[in-house]
Amino acid sequence: MQIWAGLGNPGPQHAMQRHNIGFMAMDVIAEMHSFAPIQKKFQGWTQEGRIGGEKVLLLKPATYMNESGRSVGEAMRFYKLDLDALTVFHDELDLDPFKIKVKHGGGHAGHNGLRSIDKHLGSDYRRVRIGIGHPGHKDRVHGYVLGNYAKAEQPMLIDMLGAIGSEADWLAKGDGPRFMNDIALRLQG
Repeated sequence: MQIWAGLGNPGPQHAMQRHNIGFMAMDVIAEMHSFAPIQKKFQGWTQEGRIGGEKVLLLKPATYMNESGRSVGEAMRFYKLDLDALTVFHDELDLDPFKIKVKHGGGHAGHNGLRSIDKHLGSDYRRVRIGIGHPGHKDRVHGYVLGNYAKAEQPMLIDMLGAIGSEADWLAKGDGPRFMNDIALRLQG
């Protein structure tokens, strides 16, 4: 079994914010792969299903970004899983908007959701870094990540999320490079 945790903040006021791209990815994956209905578990919302023949639990922590590790840690301990079973989907300032990079391990780079997961579980897990770009100055970061996607960005956002859902089989099978490459090809064409 794998746990895919999408990071974000609960509540409709946060739904379209850049910081909630992890939640958006979980919603699209669940819909495209016909996952079971949402359940309230592990201090978050979960859905179970299969991707690429693998059993996957999608998790959206309801703890707010800064405490994501509480929710993810609870799910990991319940299923007695090692960190190699965890994939975290999150927004990434250091990537151009709508670019996807899969990375294993590393630091949190100031991301409070990753910082919380690292505190509760360690940092040796797979991450799907979803680029949101940088606003240009560190003083503008807070407002930028908590800002909504602009109307002009929404067609590209929809395309990128659809590509993540369509290529999720590769990620479930452990082929991060193929997942990234196929998404890039979809978004180019």
